[in-house]
Amino acid sequence: MLRRMVLIRAFDSLLPDLYTRELIRGSSHAAIGQEAVAVGACAALAPDDYITSTHRGHGHTIAKGGDVNRMMAELMGREDGYCRGKGGSMHIADFSIGMLGANGIVGGGFGIAAGAALSAQMRGSGQVALCFFGDGAINQSSFHGVANLAGIWKLPLILLCEDNRFAMSGRAELMIAGGDPVKRAQAYGFPGVSVDGMDVLAVKAAVAEAHERALAGDGPTLVVAACYRFQGHFSGDTQTYRTKEEMAPWLERDPIPAFRSSLLAEGWLREAEADAMEEEVATAIAAALEFAQASPWPEAQEAWEDVDA
Repeated sequence: MLRRMVLIRAFDSLLPDLYTRELIRGSSHAAIGQEAVAVGACAALAPDDYITSTHRGHGHTIAKGGDVNRMMAELMGREDGYCRGKGGSMHIADFSIGMLGANGIVGGGFGIAAGAALSAQMRGSGQVALCFFGDGAINQSSFHGVANLAGIWKLPLILLCEDNRFAMSGRAELMIAGGDPVKRAQAYGFPGVSVDGMDVLAVKAAVAEAHERALAGDGPTLVVAACYRFQGHFSGDTQTYRTKEEMAPWLERDPIPAFRSSLLAEGWLREAEADAMEEEVATAIAAALEFAQASPWPEAQEAWEDVDA
């Protein structure tokens, strides 16, 4: 779990440089500071369980076991990318690991996750679907429609809200009526759980309980993970809507060094091993960038392939 958190941080940290060098096009959204949510949640899932993601989805793909080589190639629009270079940052998918896709539409993953959960229920496959979404998406009508159906049909669905405090530049508490978003679950007859999203083990425990409940046929769970986005909404965000004083206590709770320190203190990890892991991750990211740059561009005639209407 620590390695995947470090890998997510290294991958997303490269985005501003790639954008400045015009190696990637369009918007890309880093999840720096939120790594514990993605990794803790996916660690509680089975390999064949499903997830759906958001516009801020690189971490979710890596946490589910995605290939950073193919991810990097996708960001750079290359043929060897996950979607042959046609999806870009906000539309990476890998069905082979149950990653049903990132989504540039806020709240766009709700229906996909519910459909996957319904499919698993009808097939009796013993699978669970988990939908990652941000605090801004909980106000979308799609959330309410899916939550209602999931509650009625007792779908094996986990709705995981990454409450990173901001919907773009607007504060979540100013946009969510009724206060605590966990209360939303009560209206649909299933549990709502709050968890410290800066603690990877706490997230894993909360999702594991929701996973067990889903497999038992008891229906969905809403998990709200309190976390903090360390960087701007996108690469060009000047972050005028928050202060350094506000950020300071969250930065002190950075989930990666916190988990590393915990593992060291409890004897699960040695300093040399932790350092070697970080070096290995740096090598893997450098190799991914090299792989992507060596990958060919798609041919012009391929624009009409892989398209459904």
